[in-house]
Amino acid sequence: MPGRPKIFDENEIIAKAGEVFWRLGYEAASTEDLLQAMGIGKGSFYLSFKGGKKELFEKALIKHASNLVSGLKKNLSQSNDPIADLKKFFFDLADADDDEKLKGCFIANSLAEMAGRDEATMELTSKLLHDLQDAFSVGIKRAQALGTVKNIDAALISRHLLNLWNGLSLSRRMYSRKELREILKINLQVLG
Repeated sequence: MPGRPKIFDENEIIAKAGEVFWRLGYEAASTEDLLQAMGIGKGSFYLSFKGGKKELFEKALIKHASNLVSGLKKNLSQSNDPIADLKKFFFDLADADDDEKLKGCFIANSLAEMAGRDEATMELTSKLLHDLQDAFSVGIKRAQALGTVKNIDAALISRHLLNLWNGLSLSRRMYSRKELREILKINLQVLG
């Protein structure tokens, strides 16, 4: 006999839970925090997420990364100036409002929090970061196809950009917009 139908949009509640995890971290986010943000009861929570808080956390991470990466890949693969779009992506991070800066990056925060404690989550966050690196590579290869850049190793530069993105996710909490933009100008010179 089937149970009661869900009266909520699972994608919506995963996104709401993701905001809690992003703000508080995995360990600090209590089940009560999550239930309140999602607007569902314990029964619905455990029926929907049999793996509990950890399953919800992983789904929230995947959803967040998927939205980020798919949008970036689509934009870069269709861009007439992918180098300018890559630079804009980074400068937008530097120009974010203070609340956004203080939150940091959900993926990088999760990797740092779970490092050495949860191998499965470390592997997941590593995969998600590699997906972002692949998105950067799409932009570089598109620029090569358009003739915007030539003698550039797309794999190496995309790793550099991932490293820059991770560093920026932390350092944007302590530097002014002006300082961040100066740092980016130096680091993004590799793109031409």
